[in-house]
Amino acid sequence: MSIFQELKPPPKPSRRRRIITIVSVLIVLIILLFACTDVQGEASFVEHFVLPPSHFTYKGHSNYVNAVAWSPDGKRIASGSSDDTVQVWDPNTGTTYLTYTGHATDVAAVAWSPDGHYIASGGLDRTVQVWDASTGKHIYTYMGHTDAIFSVAWSPDSTRIASTGNDGTVQIWEASTGKQVFAYSQQSARGAPPPWNSVAWSPDGTSIAIGGNGDVRVLDAATGKHVTYYGFHGGLVHSVAWSPDGAYLAIGSASFTVEVWKVASVQNVYTYTGHTTDVFSVAWSPSGKRIASGSADGLVEVWDALTGNNVYVYRGHADIYFGHFTSGSGGAVNSVAWSPDGKRIASASSDTTVQVWSAM
Repeated sequence: MSIFQELKPPPKPSRRRRIITIVSVLIVLIILLFACTDVQGEASFVEHFVLPPSHFTYKGHSNYVNAVAWSPDGKRIASGSSDDTVQVWDPNTGTTYLTYTGHATDVAAVAWSPDGHYIASGGLDRTVQVWDASTGKHIYTYMGHTDAIFSVAWSPDSTRIASTGNDGTVQIWEASTGKQVFAYSQQSARGAPPPWNSVAWSPDGTSIAIGGNGDVRVLDAATGKHVTYYGFHGGLVHSVAWSPDGAYLAIGSASFTVEVWKVASVQNVYTYTGHTTDVFSVAWSPSGKRIASGSADGLVEVWDALTGNNVYVYRGHADIYFGHFTSGSGGAVNSVAWSPDGKRIASASSDTTVQVWSAM
């Protein structure tokens, strides 16, 4: 062997071998990436941040939005906020039709009369105010409560209003005059009656469901007499809602659950456990087939009302994306409402927005 043969460099690896090596390294890196990171979550984050949201966002409020209600014809939305206002606006364009400024402090509850003519709003100023939904003209102020109002509901025939709050009373009164029909409170061994956080009128107008610290109670809407109770969990109830046919009650609570009860048999049909924080609001779809529930972590979960199977999770208030930089508890969903045609959902949040999105 000559010296020239000894100094000759070794042959270079073939191009095919180089390609195989590079591909092998890439495959290993991809496997490690999937194993060590939440790729789906990161891809979702990038998608949310870069692409414009598919929902409509109303940004007329300057503080927490605590309550939201659709007009019976589905053409307008009323939203109550800690900026002390109720705003009535177009759910398609966001055009603000009127701003009601009659409350002295936070507005915690808003309800549209079934005939579409009036809005009742309750606040931390201890009043429920009734006003014209088209003009904002004040009709009268109900002052029967001695503490903050948390919830208001109209009777199906638009003749009466139920209101409840931190003074521990549920009061029923004539919508046209403000004359009280009855007041109900629960006795407490500690003195003052516990507050009621939610009130809902049954679709047939005969019963009222109320929820607070303990079981949900049902009252006779004419007399205020206690009929029965649901829940048996003894926890803090944030929201109660009747199914459109009046056969079931949905109960959202601080136990991170929504319990669905059969009214006639006082039977717990199932308990929805998809949430991981307090459930602040529960609403049935007009068809009665689905339920939407909003929670303190900014999520709205939509699920099958018959089986409890999750349909999808709406993250518009929970995620960070371009134009929305609030997440987690800062985007808590305080109220959810289905449009009368069942095609859209409006969700009100502590992120100061109301978002309107497809109910799929």
